[in-house]
Amino acid sequence: MRAIDAARLARSGKPVMFKMLRNSAAALAVAAVVAAGAGTARAQETSIKFSLDFKFEGPSAPFLVPLDKGYYKAEKLNVTIDSASGSLEPITRVASGTYDMGFGDINSLIKFRDANPNTPIKAVFMVYNKPPFAIIGRKSRGVVKPKDLEGKKLGAPAPDGAYAQWPIFVEANGIDASKVTIENVGFPVREPMLAAGQVDAITGFSFSSFINLKEKGVAVDDITVLLMADYGVNLYGNAIIVNPKFAAEHPDAVKGFIRAYLKGLKDTITSPATAVDSVLKRNDIAKKPTELERLTMALNDNIVTAETKKDGYGGVDATRFAKAIEQIGLTYKWKSDKPKMEDIFDASYLPPAADRKF
Repeated sequence: MRAIDAARLARSGKPVMFKMLRNSAAALAVAAVVAAGAGTARAQETSIKFSLDFKFEGPSAPFLVPLDKGYYKAEKLNVTIDSASGSLEPITRVASGTYDMGFGDINSLIKFRDANPNTPIKAVFMVYNKPPFAIIGRKSRGVVKPKDLEGKKLGAPAPDGAYAQWPIFVEANGIDASKVTIENVGFPVREPMLAAGQVDAITGFSFSSFINLKEKGVAVDDITVLLMADYGVNLYGNAIIVNPKFAAEHPDAVKGFIRAYLKGLKDTITSPATAVDSVLKRNDIAKKPTELERLTMALNDNIVTAETKKDGYGGVDATRFAKAIEQIGLTYKWKSDKPKMEDIFDASYLPPAADRKF
C-alpha cells in the first residue's frame, strides 16, 4: 500500500491494518480453494502401475504413445509403465499385486492359473493375435520349411517361450522329433551361434531373433523365419492382464486404460515412425531404424491380422481359444480341470467391436 493511500485511510478513521489483513485473508482463502480443487482433481485420478514384458523396444510403442499424448490422463488415469525381463515376470508382478496391470504371454498365464487356482488373474485385451513364437533358420544351412529341421541342430534356451511350443509345432507339421538334435543354449549366445553356423536353426521371437541375426552380419535373404502361427500353432500371444482385486475395485479404470491403449495403437499403426519415438526417449541405447523395424514386424505379423481386421482388436475367438487349450495340453499336464476361455479371458472390459476396428 502506498504512503499517500495509508495517510488518506488514516484521516478517514478506517483501520489500515484490518483492511490489509482482510485482503490477505481473502487471498489465502482463494488460494486454499484452488489448492483444494487441484487436490480433488488428483484424487479423482486412479493410479495404475503397469508392467511390460521386456525392455523399452519397438513393440512397446502402443503403450507408451498414450503416455506422451495424454490419452491415459484424459481417462483420469495416472499410469506408470516399467520394463521387465520376460513375459512371465508381468504375470507374477500382477498376481502379487505389486503391479495393477501388465502385458504378458497368455499361454504362460493359462499354466500359471492352473498351478495357482486361488489367484484368478485374467487377460482383458488380446494384443498379439498371433504370437511371435518362431523357428529361425538359415537357408544356407538347409532350413527353409519345418520338415527341413530333421537331421539338423536346433539351438533353444530351456526357458524360451518359443521353445515351450516345440511339441505343438512338431505335431502340427509331422516332424520326427527324434531326428532333431536340441542344444540347450543361453539367450545371449543363441543368435551368435546361428550366425557362426554352430547350429542350423534356433527358437525365439520373430521380431527379435531376425533383427539380431541381421546385426550379426547374416544376409537377410539367408534368414528363414517360420512363424509358428503360420504352421498350425493356434495359440494366441501376449495380452493385457489385470489384478483381480484391482479390477473389482476399479472396473472403470480398466476400461479407461483399454480405451487409451486403443488410441495409442491406432496412432502406432497409422504412423509407426512417429510412434517409435516414444520408445527412443526411454531407451538411450536404442536405434530408430532397428526399433522401427522391430515395431513394424510386430504390427504386421502379430497385431494387424486378418482376424483383427474382421472382428476388431482385443478380443478372442472361442473356437480358436478351445483349440489353443488342446494344444497347450501337448506341452503341459493339467493339475486341475482343463480351463475354459471364461476362466482366462474377461471380455467385459472391451469397448464395442465397432470401436475396436480401424
